[in-house]
Amino acid sequence: MPELPEVEVTRRSFADRIAGARVQGVVLGKPLRWPLGCDPQRLVGREVRRVTRRGKYLLVHLDQGLLLLHLGMSGSLQFASVLPPRGAHDHFELDTSLGRLRLHDPRRFGAVVYAESEHDDTVHKLLGGLGVEPLEAGFDPQTFHQALQRRRATIKPVLLAGDIVVGVGNIYASEALFLAGIRPTVRADRISRPRAKRLHAAIVQVLQKALALGGSTLRDFSSAQGESGYFQLDAMVYGRDGLPCRACGTPIRSIRQGQRSTFYCTQCQKP
Repeated sequence: MPELPEVEVTRRSFADRIAGARVQGVVLGKPLRWPLGCDPQRLVGREVRRVTRRGKYLLVHLDQGLLLLHLGMSGSLQFASVLPPRGAHDHFELDTSLGRLRLHDPRRFGAVVYAESEHDDTVHKLLGGLGVEPLEAGFDPQTFHQALQRRRATIKPVLLAGDIVVGVGNIYASEALFLAGIRPTVRADRISRPRAKRLHAAIVQVLQKALALGGSTLRDFSSAQGESGYFQLDAMVYGRDGLPCRACGTPIRSIRQGQRSTFYCTQCQKP
């Protein structure tokens, strides 16, 4: 699933190029997770002002209203002046004066939803429960530790939940916990202030590195320019079950937490 780095990489790959474009047409394919929420023809003639991100949502701000895009489990965007003919898994296309923006999503868990404004109930429903952005000033160690103290679940699922901090997906949670030396099975409320501070720093470091490497490409992800990410090639634990730890040589262990695979080193990560 595309996580914060992949979504941000996607945003950066087309945001400047689509800014100022005038919508000339909208094409819908098979139904996605949620309906668009308006007659597609209502979008024709509107201007794209900017593209921002909140968590794993891309927000295409128009001169009237906005589109919220989610890549789901396997979605990716393309933006170019000319694209190949639409295929069976191309389910949304925004034709603009500067190029075509297309959502390709084989599993159809993605979504494109229209809202009248940033204060619309639809926006609140989709974004209202999200935690702080990990690469912005609001993500500070003290507040992070205080939030962990209120959670009795193990730390890995707490990070994935997204209500404390957004965007720390499965790959990046495993990597951040390794970097912080914290075992993923530790209860969140039992993590001390110093360990929470290390985890806070590790989350920021891992996500910044992922952005620099273009995110992670495991199956379907590529940016809106068709570029893959390379973070997974440098992963310390993720996807390395049975292989020697890059730090100490102990075989990496894999367990299941909340239907997701977790990877960790029994020596480097303490309970």
